[in-house]
Amino acid sequence: MHAAFYTRTGPARDVLATGKQPDPSLAAGEVLVRVRASGINPADVKRRAGWRGMKMEHPLVVPHTDGAGEIVEVGEGVARSRVGERVWLYNAQGGYGTAGRAFGTAAELVAIPAGQAARLDDALSFEAGACLGVPAMTAHRAIFSDGPVEGQTVLVNGAAGAVGHFAVQLAVAGGARVIGTVGNAAAAAHASAAGAFAAIDRKTEDVVARVLELSDGAGIDRIVEVDFGANHKADIAMLKLNGTIASYSSSSDPEPVLPYYAFANKGANLRFIQGFSIPAEARRAGEAMLAELAAAGRLSVAIAGAYALADIASAHEHVERGSLGNVVVTI
Repeated sequence: MHAAFYTRTGPARDVLATGKQPDPSLAAGEVLVRVRASGINPADVKRRAGWRGMKMEHPLVVPHTDGAGEIVEVGEGVARSRVGERVWLYNAQGGYGTAGRAFGTAAELVAIPAGQAARLDDALSFEAGACLGVPAMTAHRAIFSDGPVEGQTVLVNGAAGAVGHFAVQLAVAGGARVIGTVGNAAAAAHASAAGAFAAIDRKTEDVVARVLELSDGAGIDRIVEVDFGANHKADIAMLKLNGTIASYSSSSDPEPVLPYYAFANKGANLRFIQGFSIPAEARRAGEAMLAELAAAGRLSVAIAGAYALADIASAHEHVERGSLGNVVVTI
């Protein structure tokens, strides 16, 4: 098969290569997928770059955890009726805290446990399906990990980002009023189009004051947090009593120190979200909700760029620069 791969960490153009690799072998309980699109997440880019001293977990890595394609063969114990099924994939490669898998979706073929290949609704393209694994499932977990949000006010920090864009849509679909924080006018329009009733420019507005104004002083029931280290002091100032902060990243400060009594005095709940560690039951619920919204035409997947496999280095650099939407490699 043709694939992209790297054998050492570093800058994209220095370490990423494309060429022939052996076709994957198919184990019991797995499906073999002909990959049509491979989604790139910040975690994939960080792992390839050796972020915070990350070491190579395998001698050779085919990158990317997310993808979409068609099942072309099944292993022992998997129903043959799945052959030909359009699927989206998650956790194909890597995973924080464990060695994970060596071979991800940046290849013509990938073998993956059958439970990690979810049916892709016909309303979604392969490129859209390749963006669901980490961003959409992280967003679902951040919104619904503590139950329904109907009637609640939810703040999504980074509402125009890959996770944030899905979080706004899922919270609105769950009956919440959603406020988003953004960094510019284009991002504000992106978040508003996803369903946020207000978008606050964190660079030009006082976020805490604006949130309290929009909530008539009541504050926020649930905060979806893109950078806990940068925002936790503002978050606790806006949080209702016994509210929840669901944080999925803290890139600006991986070892944040928080004011304990500011959190304790509000009875705050702090939940850490890790897309590689979502419980099976929660994953099934997320898959079902995404399928329902897609079938109803209510799931918007923003594609910021699509690159050929041979140009995978440019795709990684696009993710590193940032954009409104997801970046994919088509195969």
